[in-house]
Amino acid sequence: MKEFATLIQNLDSTNKTTQKLVAIEQFLKEASHDDKLWFLALFTGKRPKRAVTTALLKQWVLEVTQLPDWLFVESYAAVGDLGETIALLLPNSEASSEKSLAQWMEEIIVLKDQSDEVKKTYVLASWKQLNTTERFIFNKLLGGSFRVGVSSKTLVNALAKFYKIEATAVTHAIMGDWKMNEVDFDGLVTGQFTEVNKSQPYPFCLAYALDKNLEDLGDRADWQIEYKWDGIRAQLIKREDEIFIWSRGEELVNDQFPEMVQALIAIPYDFVIDGELLVVKDNEVFNFSELQKRLNRKTIPKKMLEELPVAVYVYDVLEWQGKDIRLHPLKERRNVLETHFSPFVTKHVYLSEIIHTTSWQGLDNLRQNARVINSEGLMLKNLDSPYHTGRKRGDWWKWKIDPLTIDAVLIYAQKGSGRRSGYYTDYTFAVKSEDKLVTIAKAYSGLTDVEIQEVSKFVNKNAIEKFGPVRTVKPELVFEIAFEGIGFSNRHKSGVALRFPRILRWRKDKTVADIDTIEQVKQLIT
Repeated sequence: MKEFATLIQNLDSTNKTTQKLVAIEQFLKEASHDDKLWFLALFTGKRPKRAVTTALLKQWVLEVTQLPDWLFVESYAAVGDLGETIALLLPNSEASSEKSLAQWMEEIIVLKDQSDEVKKTYVLASWKQLNTTERFIFNKLLGGSFRVGVSSKTLVNALAKFYKIEATAVTHAIMGDWKMNEVDFDGLVTGQFTEVNKSQPYPFCLAYALDKNLEDLGDRADWQIEYKWDGIRAQLIKREDEIFIWSRGEELVNDQFPEMVQALIAIPYDFVIDGELLVVKDNEVFNFSELQKRLNRKTIPKKMLEELPVAVYVYDVLEWQGKDIRLHPLKERRNVLETHFSPFVTKHVYLSEIIHTTSWQGLDNLRQNARVINSEGLMLKNLDSPYHTGRKRGDWWKWKIDPLTIDAVLIYAQKGSGRRSGYYTDYTFAVKSEDKLVTIAKAYSGLTDVEIQEVSKFVNKNAIEKFGPVRTVKPELVFEIAFEGIGFSNRHKSGVALRFPRILRWRKDKTVADIDTIEQVKQLIT
């Protein structure tokens, strides 16, 4: 447990990815085989079920500390995490434990089915053997809510660096329902239990934002123009009758899109295609907020499959019948798509539409009206371009529509992290709903350092309530909020969700009486 506690402490003490990678590498060097397996299980969401209720943990810590309930509540509000609050309130440990993380996990799993008295005896004895960080981890494991501030991508990159293998190979290797007693850590991570090469994607080709006049691009006939869609960019792979769907974030997302797996397996070729996953129904592309309802689910209910069917708009082909064709010009790759994929276009597979015009004139009007069909704008691709790794200026351009904007008032603020930990940098904004205010968006960017300092002074002077690290403030500061898209949402009190909200400017010329209403905001939904 000591190595694991050190890892958690090091991870919590920084927001720099490089330092997190160093911390994980150090743990991998020092930890035992079984501890590393549990580390991987916990960091990938394979947590055991809750062994002890939070109510019992609170009851027992009050008995040990003899603190009044009100003081515990205040401490909890200040800390913001129950497991950490308990760890901090307990008296210093009387002894130390040399148990490994694996031993603790085995005991916690067994504890789940014991009586409350047995649980209490075990927990109190354990608290006496652990330091503050170890208690915090122990409490989180007991409650079945262990989470850590490391993204899946950072974890994969750390393992890939340690073993000197490709990150995508690690992702494929550690996915799935592997069993603790059926694998060894080194073999699992390095792919000895999977065929990682079969699923290997290519680096994505990316575009620059258009920063020149269309006429400066040369002859219109040299360019392929398509709509830019707002979904999930993905590479869809079929090799040896197996399908692998990789998001641009290097996540394998087969389980989230089962209808895509079935549609692709029916195409009688091996291929790697690049496209956009979208909710498409009756040939109409739906808003990203509809697609978002399907994300990060282990299983997709039948009703959701029917109501929110997903399709891919295919942009490009990178590999055909086992041959890498990325260096072929775009016009040849497009010909492969049109020749071989057109017969297999279904309600789940579409070829991205090519916009045919004889000149550059009129394209700006198409771009500005793209939001009507839930598009983000236009893509301009040189017909002679290869499929580059990453960005190469000049070959691919993205020409997005102008963002939507609303005026909203600041109602909540929270301090940032790192060099901005002394200032309020995380904001929640609201619009009017009849005679009340309703939250509409959170935003973390858009202000200068001087403006952040000014807002922080306002928050310090005008805080009304506090909820842990969050402060409620007088609704006086009005900001113009920009966002890329908007859709209806049952998960938000306002009934809408904004896509990529950020602060466009501080409207010091406006008061709360001038902010938008929720009805005006909803009118922006096409």
